[in-house]
Amino acid sequence: MTIAHLVLEDGTIYRGRAYGATGRTLGEAVFATGMTGYQETITDPSYAGQIVVQTAPQIGNTGVNDEDPESRRIWVAGYAVRQASRIVSSWRATESLETRLERDGIVGIQEIDTRALTRRLRDAGSMRAGIFSGDAVGTEADMLEQVLQSPQMAGQRLADVVSTPEAYQLPATAVRIGHLAVLDLGVKASTLRYLQGQGFDLTVLPHSVTAQEVFALGVDAAFYSNGPGDPAASDQYVELLRELLHARLPFFGICFGNQLLGRALGFGTYKLPFGHRGINQPVLDVATGTVEITSQNHGFAVDAPIGEIVESPAGFGRVQVSHYSLNDQVVEGLRALDLPAFSVQYHPEAAAGPHDSMYLFDRFAQLVRERKDA
Repeated sequence: MTIAHLVLEDGTIYRGRAYGATGRTLGEAVFATGMTGYQETITDPSYAGQIVVQTAPQIGNTGVNDEDPESRRIWVAGYAVRQASRIVSSWRATESLETRLERDGIVGIQEIDTRALTRRLRDAGSMRAGIFSGDAVGTEADMLEQVLQSPQMAGQRLADVVSTPEAYQLPATAVRIGHLAVLDLGVKASTLRYLQGQGFDLTVLPHSVTAQEVFALGVDAAFYSNGPGDPAASDQYVELLRELLHARLPFFGICFGNQLLGRALGFGTYKLPFGHRGINQPVLDVATGTVEITSQNHGFAVDAPIGEIVESPAGFGRVQVSHYSLNDQVVEGLRALDLPAFSVQYHPEAAAGPHDSMYLFDRFAQLVRERKDA
C-alpha cells in the first residue's frame, strides 16, 4: 500500500492511498458532481491545471475505452476519489481507469472523504492543492510550502498548452452548409462531431492563429471552444474575436468561448468561489422560460447585467444575457442583438449527457444559413 496525502493551501490534509501514478502534482482543487462520465471529465482539456475531486462515491466501475475520450490525453493535474472500483464491469472497456491514469502520469489519491473535501471547497472556495505519494511525501510543513509556491489559477493562460499545434480539416457528415473556423482553445471531440453533423466543413485552428489567416480561409462562420485558464489573461483571443465581429462573421462560443465573447463585447470577467462543474446544473433560457439541465465546467464568469438589454461597452450594439444559472444567477449565455453572435457558458455537446441544450447547434446552423441566404 502506497500512502498519499492531499494538501490544501489552508493547511488541511487528507490522507489516503495512491491512485494512478505516484509522485507529486500541484493544481487548483475543484469538485465535479457528475455521477457518470468520468472518462469524459478527465479528458476534457478545460480541466488542465486542476486537481479534480469526484463527488460520486465510487469511480472506475466501467473502466475506460477508446471511444469516449474527449481529447488525445488525460488533462487533469490530479485526481481524487472516495473509492476506486476494484473491478471493471463493461463490455466496452479496454482497460481499468487506474491503468490509464498511470499511463498518462496522472498522480491521484483514493480512500479519502471526498464529501468532507467538497464541503470545504464549497465553503472556502477552490484552493491550490497538491497530491503527494510514495517518495514525494514529506513533512506537513514541506508539502504545504510546495502548495503555497504553486501559481494561482487567476492570471494563468493555459489554452496554448492544450490547443492543437497545427491546423487540420474535418469534413461535414451531413448536407454541407458552410466552412467553419474552429479556434481550438481546448476543444472536445464531441463538439467537433456535432458541428460536422450540422453540415460544417471544419478547419480546426491553433490558438496562435491571426485574423488575417482566418479571413484567408474564406470561412462562413467562426466558433470558439471551451478551454482552461483565466479569460482576463487571454487578450490575444479577445482581439482576434473583435476583428471577426467587426467583419460580421457569424459566431458561436462555448464555455471559455462565452467568456471571451463577453470580454470582446466589453464586459468584465471574474473568478467564481468554487465554479460550476458537473452534469446537473439548472439554467434558465430567458427567451422561452425553459429550464435546461446542463453540463458545466468553469471557474470564471462574465460580469453582465441580467434582465435588461444593454449597449456593448466595446461598441458592438445591443447585448442581452440569454441564459442564467438558477443556482446562483451567474451569466450562462450572451446574445448580440445587432450582430450574428451568441454564446453559452455550459456544454451543449455533453457526450455523457444531459442533452437539453443540443438545440444550440441547430440554432447556429440556422444562423449561418440565414446569413448566406441574405
